[in-house]
Amino acid sequence: MNALNGIRILSFNHFLMGPLGVQHLADCGAEVISIEPVDGAFQRKWGGANRAIDGQTMLLLVGNRNKRSLALNLKDPRAIDIVMNLLPQVDVVAENYRPGVMEQLGLGYEVLRTVKPDIIYASGSGFGPDGPYAGRPGQDLIIQAMSGIATITGTRQDGPRAVGVSVVDHHGAALFANGILTALLNRERTGEGCRVDVSLLAAALDLQQESLTCFLNGDGHDDVRQAGRISGWYFPAPYGIYATADGFIALSLSPLDIIYQILEIAENERIPAKRAFDAQQEISDQLARRLAQETTAHWLPLFERHHVWHTRVNDYAQVVADPQVRHLKSFETVEGATGSPVTLVNHPVRYDGSAPAIRTPPPRLGAHTIDILSGLGMNRSMIDALLADGVIGVADDAGAVAADAARRRGVKRG
Repeated sequence: MNALNGIRILSFNHFLMGPLGVQHLADCGAEVISIEPVDGAFQRKWGGANRAIDGQTMLLLVGNRNKRSLALNLKDPRAIDIVMNLLPQVDVVAENYRPGVMEQLGLGYEVLRTVKPDIIYASGSGFGPDGPYAGRPGQDLIIQAMSGIATITGTRQDGPRAVGVSVVDHHGAALFANGILTALLNRERTGEGCRVDVSLLAAALDLQQESLTCFLNGDGHDDVRQAGRISGWYFPAPYGIYATADGFIALSLSPLDIIYQILEIAENERIPAKRAFDAQQEISDQLARRLAQETTAHWLPLFERHHVWHTRVNDYAQVVADPQVRHLKSFETVEGATGSPVTLVNHPVRYDGSAPAIRTPPPRLGAHTIDILSGLGMNRSMIDALLADGVIGVADDAGAVAADAARRRGVKRG
C-alpha cells in the first residue's frame, strides 16, 4: 500500500506517541524524515525490559521503521537553516515536544506557515498547547491515573490499577495519524494548511467514551470501580474474567440464564437476569466458585456449544502461537539496520487484503543525513564541515549509510 506516496513529512518526534503515529503514515508510503539530536532521540536510549538488539532499544524498534534519519543539532542556527531549506519540499511537520519548545527553536507553526502557507503542522503533547496543565510532562501512566482509566480498571477491593501497556500513547498515535490525514484531505480540497493538536489527555478520554457517556448521563454518584471480577462498572454480570482449575476464561455479553444452565447451578440459587447490574458482585462470586471447580478444557466446549461469547485468556506465548494471529501475519521478522533479525508488530490495517510492507527497519542514527543534505545541493566538503562542527550527525560508518540507502530503494531480506 503506497497511497501516501509523494507526501513528505518532517518528524520531530520522540518517545512513543509521535513516532508511532507518523510510522502509520510511513507504512502507507509517506516519506518521513525523522530529525533527531546528533546523540540520538530518547527512543534510542531507553526501551522496555532493558532489552536491546545490537544496541537498538525496543522503543526504537516499535515506531521508527520505514523512515529516514537526519541527525541535527537544533541548537545551532545552521541546523535550523537546513530545516528551513527542507520546508518547501514537505507537506507535514510533526512534533511532540512540550508546548513552546518548537517556538523557542524558531520552528513554531506561525513561523513555518509564513514560509509555506499550506503546511500541515501536527503537534502532540500531554495536555494540549495551552491551559493550566500545558507545561506539565505528559506520560502514559500519569494520564491513565488522571483520566480515570486506572480507576475503572481497578477494583473496589484493591483500588486503581493501570492498564498493562501504554494504551494512551498507542491510541494517541492513531489519533495523531488520523488528524494529519484529515488535514491533508482538507488541504487537497481547499488548498489550506492547518495546525493539528492531539493530546494524551484527550486520547485517554476518547478511549472511555462508552464509560464516560454512561457516567455523564447518570446522577453523578456511580461507583465506577470494578465489582469483583466484572470488567467494567457499566457491564452486567457475568462480563469479566474468571479463574478455572488450571487457567482463566473471559465471559462476555451472554444471557445469564444460559450461563447458569451450563454451570449446573441450582435454580433456587440463581439470581434473576434483571438484577445482572445491581448484583454484579454477588453473581460474579457465585460463578467464580463453580468455574474454579473444573479445567479450562472442560468449560470451553460447553460455552462453544451454547454460543456463549467467551475465550481462553492467553499469555503472550499463546498470542504468538494463536492461529488467527498467525493468519493475520501480525508479527514479521526482518533484517534490522545492524544486520541482526528483528521481529516487529505489523501494520494493523489491511488494504485489499494485505498489510503495507516493512520496506526498511528502524534506521541507524543519521543514516540518511548525507543523502538528504546532498539532495539540498550540498557537496561533500560542506557536509564534512558541518559534521566537524557538530551541526549534523551521520551513521557510524559509510557502509551503514550505503546499506540503509539500498534498503530505502526497496532491497529487503528477511
